[in-house]
Amino acid sequence: MFDIERWQEIFETIGKNKLRTFLTGLSVASGIFILVILLGFSSGIQKGVKSQFERDATNRVSVRTRTTTKSYKGLNPGRYIQLRNSDFTEINNKYDNELEYKTAIYNMWGSQVTYNGETGNYRLEGANPDQQWIENATLVDGRFLSQDDMDETRKVAIIGNIIKKDLFKGKDPIGEIISIFGVNFKVVGVYSDPGGDREEGRVFVPLPTSQIAFNGGDRVRSLAYTVKMSDDFDEAVALSAALSESMEQDIKAKYSVHPEDRSAVRVDNTLEEAKKIYSLIAVIRNVFWFIGIFTIIAGVVGVSNIMLIIVKERTKEIGVRKAIGALPSSIIALILQEAIFITAVAGFIGLFLGVGLLQLISPMVDNDFIKSPQVDFNTAITTVFILIAAGALAGYIPARRAARIKPIDALRDD
Repeated sequence: MFDIERWQEIFETIGKNKLRTFLTGLSVASGIFILVILLGFSSGIQKGVKSQFERDATNRVSVRTRTTTKSYKGLNPGRYIQLRNSDFTEINNKYDNELEYKTAIYNMWGSQVTYNGETGNYRLEGANPDQQWIENATLVDGRFLSQDDMDETRKVAIIGNIIKKDLFKGKDPIGEIISIFGVNFKVVGVYSDPGGDREEGRVFVPLPTSQIAFNGGDRVRSLAYTVKMSDDFDEAVALSAALSESMEQDIKAKYSVHPEDRSAVRVDNTLEEAKKIYSLIAVIRNVFWFIGIFTIIAGVVGVSNIMLIIVKERTKEIGVRKAIGALPSSIIALILQEAIFITAVAGFIGLFLGVGLLQLISPMVDNDFIKSPQVDFNTAITTVFILIAAGALAGYIPARRAARIKPIDALRDD
């Protein structure tokens, strides 16, 4: 029940100790403010990292080759390991049950693309139809590569949004002819990519077409796959890691590469990397919570101290209350209510300032590592419960001390 007299007493006590109450409340507000800012930036880090993984499928396995750095089986270092169509076929056949999407890639950097007098340099990628899902590309218009395009070596192209903007100037590119190093291709699709302009500055064409049109033979630059996901994330990570290791061993054995030559054959596993990064984010978030909670505790200790001082100053008054019949529970309720009130008001000020600052700077913080730091609703509710618990904790010891005061001792107190 709302007790107006009790609230009047609380405000009277606060009014008598304005500076002391302000400084104590400031420590609580600072603790909540720091916690909110830390959790907001923790959320921003998580968003930034997730955006990096969204550029490609999270469960992607990529196979790339370079030059050998170690001699092996009588072969000197310095050999370039060239992947070919047969490598793609062999891996597909061997691991078909574990793989979801598959593509071999023949790419050319800085390919000159021309349309109606407009020219730009973009990356050309000869690929399989599954490239759409491996690259996490979303069709904006038209279609992606098809198996018929592959079988018939059609001269068709799917361009990124940035190429559409650069070359077509608002015109619909579907059905138009572009020239890539003098070879004509018909645009059949336009795609967007979570990676933005860098990922949208590519032209996808059928792999066999690119190899024939640009003298690629049967060479490919890399292989890319996605692993079939399990409901158990750790199980999926383990499968992805095992496949990556097995593929690496297969390529090294085929081309006589030293088992410890990390440069010649590189198999990247985004699922395993994602787990490492997300685990690191969880650690960072826990550290931020730890720092924030202990900062709040410092403020709570201040509130508890001020309540002890108030109890000491009001010892005689409390004694009189008990002498005329006040129950210990009413004394405890008075002290707890005052402690919770001071803590809650200061804490909510810190909470609102922290959320307000994050809202203000959120649009300005947008890079590869931190994106739009904000505090979600669940975190805000958790912070509110922390405030209430902190206030109760701050007032508990002083309230117990007040409840134990004996009227006869209180009346003798100077």
